[in-house]
Amino acid sequence: MHTDSTGSGLLKLSGFIDGGIDRICKVICWSYLILVLVIILQIVLRKGFAHGLIALEELQWHLYAVGFLFGLSYAQIKNNHVRVDLLHHNFSEKTKAKVEILGILLLAFPFLATLFWHSIPFAYDAWRIGESSSSPSGLPMRWLIKSAIPVSMALLILAMFSTLLKKFDVLFLSEKRGVQHGH
Repeated sequence: MHTDSTGSGLLKLSGFIDGGIDRICKVICWSYLILVLVIILQIVLRKGFAHGLIALEELQWHLYAVGFLFGLSYAQIKNNHVRVDLLHHNFSEKTKAKVEILGILLLAFPFLATLFWHSIPFAYDAWRIGESSSSPSGLPMRWLIKSAIPVSMALLILAMFSTLLKKFDVLFLSEKRGVQHGH
């Protein structure tokens, strides 16, 4: 990423988006510590007392899902996601930017928009009926985990938009900044 002292409006907006996502995800990452504690408790109850709890089992799934769903956005802003680099490492920065822009516009955005669009009625119906676990001793608020899907997809769309801004900066503005400042 280009971070000279002047910066561009695109990079400033991208930095603002990344900062917000970073703060949200650093709070949500604590769900993994809670997940580990719940797993340990469930193991102790099951192995030590021969009595595991369905609610703890479901809580494990929910905590893992929350960490995963919001971790996608974090991985995107930190550029720690998986990519196939067979040819990518040989490309110039501008070619990399073009490939990323096309990938985001033609693949990522349509896919994420579809997930987001279809997850809204899914979560809304769960809220509307106050959906809970089908197990009598399960968690009472299944609507809460279903609501994480559209929220996390919206956050991932924002993260992808931030990446798009950075790539547009590489493609169109970084060279102009270098010429203006004698770099």
